[in-house]
Amino acid sequence: MSQSNVSASRNRTHKLTVTAMLSAVAFILMFIEFPIPALIPSFVKMDISDLPELLAAFSLGPIYGVAVTFLKNLLHIVFKGTSSAYVGELCNFLLGAVFSLAAGFIYQRKKSRKSALVGAIIGAALMAIVSVPLNYFVVYPAYVVCYGMPLEAIIGMYQAILPSADSLIKCLTIFNMPFTFCKGMLDVLLCFLIYKPLSPLLHK
Repeated sequence: MSQSNVSASRNRTHKLTVTAMLSAVAFILMFIEFPIPALIPSFVKMDISDLPELLAAFSLGPIYGVAVTFLKNLLHIVFKGTSSAYVGELCNFLLGAVFSLAAGFIYQRKKSRKSALVGAIIGAALMAIVSVPLNYFVVYPAYVVCYGMPLEAIIGMYQAILPSADSLIKCLTIFNMPFTFCKGMLDVLLCFLIYKPLSPLLHK
């Protein structure tokens, strides 16, 4: 085997190893979540499980970020199961994929700290925007069926915080979209804080 083939094989093995490691970390982080009841109904929780996929997107490439998102949710289904007919996991995957794919793609075009920040912010914004139609047409209707909770009751939980939020689209636009963006930006902040110390592990 030529030196170039050996190098390519080692590089591929390294990427797969890091992807598996980050997926396991992301899976664990899914269990560390907490509500912010003063800002959004308590059934919507904050977590940082998108952080590993952002690390993967920057260090290995955008496709690996998507792979971490997929494996994270697959592990969640295998080990914990689903209470939403896989809708919650699908939503988590799609939003995480949008986030990591956009951030990683922009960073790959010009690798610099500035482009990484721009890519991450754009990724967080796209994730927040996509969350509105995804929740409106897929997630919340599925939750109404799976949990037997009337949509009016769900809207009422939002109205307890802001009485003028009298429709689902208002609730998602006023509460969920900014919340999702802030959630993404928390991942961005943490990524920038720990990326350099983790760089020797993420790169060969």
